[in-house]
Amino acid sequence: MRALKVLHIITGLDGGGAEMMLLKLLAQFHDDGEPEGEVLCLSGGGPVEAPIAALNVSVTNLGMSPGLGAFLKYPRLKGAIAAAKPDIVQTWMYHANLMGGLALGWRSNPPLVWGLRQSNLDRSRSKKRTILVAHAGAWLSRRVTDRIVCVSGSVRDVHVAMGYDAAKSIVIPNGFDSDQFRPDPAARDEVRAEFGVSENTPLVGLVARFDPQKDHGTFLGAARLVREKHPDAVFVLCGEGIDGTNQALVHMIRNAGLGENARLLGRRKDIARITASLDIAVSSSAFGEGFSNALGEALSCGIPVVATDVGDSRSIVGDAGLVVPPENSPALGAAIGELIALEPGARRRLGALGRECMSRNYGIAGIAARYRCLYEEIVADRGEPR
Repeated sequence: MRALKVLHIITGLDGGGAEMMLLKLLAQFHDDGEPEGEVLCLSGGGPVEAPIAALNVSVTNLGMSPGLGAFLKYPRLKGAIAAAKPDIVQTWMYHANLMGGLALGWRSNPPLVWGLRQSNLDRSRSKKRTILVAHAGAWLSRRVTDRIVCVSGSVRDVHVAMGYDAAKSIVIPNGFDSDQFRPDPAARDEVRAEFGVSENTPLVGLVARFDPQKDHGTFLGAARLVREKHPDAVFVLCGEGIDGTNQALVHMIRNAGLGENARLLGRRKDIARITASLDIAVSSSAFGEGFSNALGEALSCGIPVVATDVGDSRSIVGDAGLVVPPENSPALGAAIGELIALEPGARRRLGALGRECMSRNYGIAGIAARYRCLYEEIVADRGEPR
């Protein structure tokens, strides 16, 4: 029995949660000796393209700009799928789901698996085009997909309520490499030396791109309140758009009175190292978060967390941290302060609980095996030649 060839279709490779999960999945397949897959990128490449290509996975950028203009290059997508000759197609996120579904058509051949990652769409802050595409997907889901992989139970519930096919919708969460993301005392010392802070300085981190969904305003409001009781606390922010050229963010930091207590690191390649240096990791998302990669990475590093109650964050955090209502700076600040006030040994015990949970339930090898079993099951159900 030969292994299946999977063609992945994704909107871009900018380094968000979906892109990073795709990279981890391909890397695990590569380590397990699976044949090289292929990736079709609708709009263009990004920082995740190079590490995918390093796995001997072909990446093709189709240059399909968002909006109606994408349909002008629609034949290019159909041709690229036909040329790849895959056994199964996996799409990632709303736009790729829609375009892949239209390209493959009714009872798609080869079989088609969609990927959903958004827990809810805030109509006042989500792009109108995204909302339209998401609702179009609800109608199309009953006609073109074989399965719909949801990254969390909350994502499944929200989309079934929206009209997505419940019978096709399953949950496969994000997976994490506990060898890459792990407690690292040396990294902790090195990063603190780079920042010029002491071993006892509370280091609180938010790893997230600058986006309304991630709600940096609430995080910085909480940081201002934390500093009232812990004036030496340092707040580390990194991700796309998190640097001194972002005037909106700089203005927020100035209003919060954080000054040098806020460190803006931009996009980093050493996220595991930065995360392992923290005392507390924060996920301050206001809406839409299905399963935060940054949250899982922090827990894998043995870092206690404070998260807002969005998506499946409450069940993911469990006893390894605190969960507070979204868009509530006082509650977020109080929770961060509560963890800072703990003895270091108590924080380490919380972190150990989180790491054990991540290793047991969300190890990347097990998650990749679930994807592999799903693909094989679908092809077998179709009676496709192997």
